[in-house]
Amino acid sequence: MIAILQAKADGLWSRSHIRGNVHAGLVVGIVALPLALAFAIASGARPEQGLYTAIVAAVVTSLFGGTRVQISGPTGAFVAVLSIITAQHGIAGLQIATIMAGVILVIFGAARLGGVIKFIPNPVIVGFTSGIAVIIFVGQWKDFLGLTPAPSGLRFHEKLWALLQALPTINLATTGLALLSLAILTLGTRHLKRIPAPLLALVAVTVLQRIFDFHGVATIGSTFGGIPRTLPYLAFPSMDLTRVLSLVGPAFTIALLGSIESLLSAVVADGMIGTRHDSNQELIGQGIANIVAPLFGGFAATGAIARTATNIHNGATGPLAGLVHSGFLIMVVVLLAPLASAIPLCCLSAVLFVVAWNMSELPHFLRVVRGAPKPDVGILLLTFFLTVFVDLVVAVNVGVILAALLFMRRMAESVNVEQQVEEVGPTSVGRPAPANSGIAIYSIDGPFFFGAAEKLERTLGLIQRRATILVLRMGNVPFVDATGIFALEEIVSDFRRHGTNVLLVEVRANVHYKLERAGVIAKLGEENIIATMEKALLRAQALQGELGRASGDSAV
Repeated sequence: MIAILQAKADGLWSRSHIRGNVHAGLVVGIVALPLALAFAIASGARPEQGLYTAIVAAVVTSLFGGTRVQISGPTGAFVAVLSIITAQHGIAGLQIATIMAGVILVIFGAARLGGVIKFIPNPVIVGFTSGIAVIIFVGQWKDFLGLTPAPSGLRFHEKLWALLQALPTINLATTGLALLSLAILTLGTRHLKRIPAPLLALVAVTVLQRIFDFHGVATIGSTFGGIPRTLPYLAFPSMDLTRVLSLVGPAFTIALLGSIESLLSAVVADGMIGTRHDSNQELIGQGIANIVAPLFGGFAATGAIARTATNIHNGATGPLAGLVHSGFLIMVVVLLAPLASAIPLCCLSAVLFVVAWNMSELPHFLRVVRGAPKPDVGILLLTFFLTVFVDLVVAVNVGVILAALLFMRRMAESVNVEQQVEEVGPTSVGRPAPANSGIAIYSIDGPFFFGAAEKLERTLGLIQRRATILVLRMGNVPFVDATGIFALEEIVSDFRRHGTNVLLVEVRANVHYKLERAGVIAKLGEENIIATMEKALLRAQALQGELGRASGDSAV
């Protein structure tokens, strides 16, 4: 409703806009049909569940999402994750995990965490999307080549070894139809603008299989018994505490991946149509979609970049296109479901081969490897290999943590703590302070956080016993964290213990507020927090005079 009201307010319900959105919705519905079937099968679900997911997710995100033209549904990014969840917990477990992920996404949006997701570094995103692409590619060998592999474990290397051992069982008819599908998909995408290449491949290969009935070619009908011509009814999956607790990890995985994919898709849409999405509302819309989809037989969904781009290219300007897309898929289920039973699985595998290639972004991957700094290349490759051989969540967590540590090291290195020579004041007739004057002036340039605190302590430790006045210029300190505050407090205490007065100069208002709340200002004395360097030097001279008189009195 939010997206529709926004579209109405922007005047997007004119006849020309309606015509353009209806056309876009029909085209993207045609494109979504083979993808929904393929992603469902690859995720371990029944093919019709992919259609149900696409129908429900697109409607809900069109009504409640944070962008006008987002098309949501099952995506390739989810395949590697969902297939493992289905293998371990069954389709019911996948649906429960999806509902839990939906709740997490709504909480993310309500807590306004949409902006935080955007700070995942590019090497991490490229690493895990390329890793998922490899998993999808290898996972489709079975249906693409018509193999009959022996049962294997859930890990990538176990599945790969089983597939390699099964290569002698290749079915030539299946492989031939798969290669034909791949050729149509490749050439059709380049040369056909009006007919979606996936639909053309689906129709051509299905017709060939119906005519010649090649032996050993698996179809939706032979594998799943066809697609029912009825729409799903509302049904709540059975939940118990033990099962819910066992699915907390998978639910967070779905929520994390769904938020990243949806917001990336929204950013792509913004760049194409010049809008600005609401990232928090988008997370809420995606969360509601993932709560509702399993109640109607579906599973996890997220914003689909390719379908959203197709939607925009064909004239979509508002949420009506997403509703038309879902209406088209409903008609397919009700009217054309029996025909879908003849679709060969190898054709859907060819579709996923193309999806995997597009996800891999191989040219960009290689460009990052060749041109990026070595630490970023290391993060990219580590994220990639962890995604393939270990786990997506582990890969993202490790990649983000390493990228954050690398960033903090760079930030700490960029913080400068330098000694300065300043004029002591008007009475000094413009002469610099001599090295033995007892006044040490240091400037801090950069954020004073835990990564830079040790540098300041190390630098100032060298002058602790030689200075009677320490002046710290903090005009270029944009912020200070808890470690910086405690380090500054410790520096003040140590210097005072050795008889050295500390003056803070040019302190910004936000930094002053934090130091005041932490009690550093009270310990230092408000009179030692000075606005300008000129006043600080006058204050330093006055303190030196007091020290001189005090030492003279003690000598007497």
